[in-house]
Amino acid sequence: MKLYNNSDKAMWPQLTERVTSDDAVIEARVLAILERVRKDGDKALAEIAAEIDKVDLSEGIEVTAEEIEIAAAEVSDGLKASIANAYENIYAFHNAQTFGTIEVQTAHGVKCIQKAIPLQRVGLYIPGGSAPLFSTVLMLAIPAKVAGCREVVLCTPCATDGKVAPAVLYAARICGVDRIFKIGGAQAVAAM
Repeated sequence: MKLYNNSDKAMWPQLTERVTSDDAVIEARVLAILERVRKDGDKALAEIAAEIDKVDLSEGIEVTAEEIEIAAAEVSDGLKASIANAYENIYAFHNAQTFGTIEVQTAHGVKCIQKAIPLQRVGLYIPGGSAPLFSTVLMLAIPAKVAGCREVVLCTPCATDGKVAPAVLYAARICGVDRIFKIGGAQAVAAM
């Protein structure tokens, strides 16, 4: 990383210029990934993980119950308490937004009904990288569960050793996430 301290004012436009990318190249790469996943399913997911993320997922792409237990043991008591506190606050906020069915008879024989119906299945994407975003798990999974979604699936990239950040797995367990997959990127979105 190059650092600039008290740079010359003439350099400011160059330093603040937005990074541009070639959208056509990115789109072509993403479309190729989507097609591979559509065609070859889990096999493609493991192959793409090896190619892009340099991780061996030949043993499986889904996080096991044992992996979740091991991860929970690695999370400090202080972080567990913080996650529990955040869970309660987020749950209270989203639970307060729920409402029952609203029925209004607008004219003789005309009844208008508003009713919230949850999606049956939702897929959550939790970014990986250097900072495990367990807060994103809470912010996505809690509303899904409060809404009544029957199945909540989570995808998140794993490290090169095939492990998902322990705090992410712990938060997912606390939130009642049904299935967790250690895949990221466009391939995870395609799989969901």
